[in-house]
Amino acid sequence: MQDRFGRTIDYIRISVTDRCNLRCVYCMPENGIELCKCEEVLRYEEVIRLCRIFAKLGTKKIKITGGEALVRKDALNLIRVIKGIDGIEQVTLTTNGILLGDYIDELAQIGIDGINISIDSLNREEFKKITRVGDVDKVKASLAKALRYPQLKLKINCVPCDGDKQDLLELVALAQDNAVHVRFIEMMPIGEGKNFKFLSEDSIKAMIEERYGRLEPYDAKLGNGPSHYFSLSGFQGKIGFISAISHKFCHECNRIRLTCTGYLKTCLQYDIGVDLRERIRSGASDAMLEEAIAAAVLAKPMEHSFLQKNIVSEEQGKMAAIGG
Repeated sequence: MQDRFGRTIDYIRISVTDRCNLRCVYCMPENGIELCKCEEVLRYEEVIRLCRIFAKLGTKKIKITGGEALVRKDALNLIRVIKGIDGIEQVTLTTNGILLGDYIDELAQIGIDGINISIDSLNREEFKKITRVGDVDKVKASLAKALRYPQLKLKINCVPCDGDKQDLLELVALAQDNAVHVRFIEMMPIGEGKNFKFLSEDSIKAMIEERYGRLEPYDAKLGNGPSHYFSLSGFQGKIGFISAISHKFCHECNRIRLTCTGYLKTCLQYDIGVDLRERIRSGASDAMLEEAIAAAVLAKPMEHSFLQKNIVSEEQGKMAAIGG
C-alpha cells in the first residue's frame, strides 16, 4: 500500500487488549482507564481475517501489542496463526516483561521474530514509582530467559521519565555484555504523556558519551520502525533512539495501527482512520474491507504536529487504549 505522499505502508501494530498488569504514569491514570467491554474487542478470528487482508494489500510485518498483550488469553495461539499467513515476513511482540518468562519457551518454539521489552528503570524503587505496581526483578528474570534464545532479536525500550543520569546509564550497560539493543523513546504528548517533559535524544547521547565514549552511527537496518542506532566500542548490542519530537521521522513512516476495538489508526497523534470492527460485524466482504483500508491509508496525514496547539482531530485516548 502507498499513501498520497508516496510512502510504502507495509507494517502494522495490532493491539489485542487495552488491559495491562502495570499502571505506568505516562500511559494511564493511577486508577486505570475505563476498559473496553469484551464484546467491543476484536475476536481473534476477526484479527486473523484482517491480517490476511493486510497481507494481501502488502503488509509484511506485524507487531502484537496491548495494553499488555500477554494478559489476553491464547495470545500465543494468535501469534502462531499469524506467523503462518502468506506474505507476512515478520511477527514481533512488545511486552512489559512481567509475564514474558512464563511464555518465552513457547514463543521461541512458535518462531516469534523479535521481542521488545519495555523497561524504564532497573532500580527497584524507581521502577515501582514509574509503573506503580511493578516488580523489576520479574522483568530482569524474563530478560535472562529470553537471552537463552540467540535467534530472537531482543530490544529494550525505555521512555525516560525524569529519571536520573545513572539510571539511564545502567540500562545502556545491558547492551555491553548482552546481544540486546537498548532504545530510548522520547516522551510523546499523548494522554498522560502530556504531563511530562521529554528528554531529548541529544541530551541522552551526551550522557552516554560522557561515560562510554563516542557513539558511532550504525547505518544498517535493525528493525521495522523509526529507530536509528549507534555503536559503542566493546558493546555487543546497539543503542537506539526513537525521537519523534527532536528528530521528526514522519517522511519515512511505514506503519499504521489497529486498536483492540478494530479502529485502524493511520497516525498515532490523530483519531483519523476507519472503524473496521463495525464493517466486519455489519457483514462487509473482504473486498469492501480492502477498499476501506486502502482509502484510510491513502488519507494518512503527512506528519504529526506534537508541538502545535489546538490540533484538529487530535487523539484523546490513553496510550493503553490505542496500542502505543
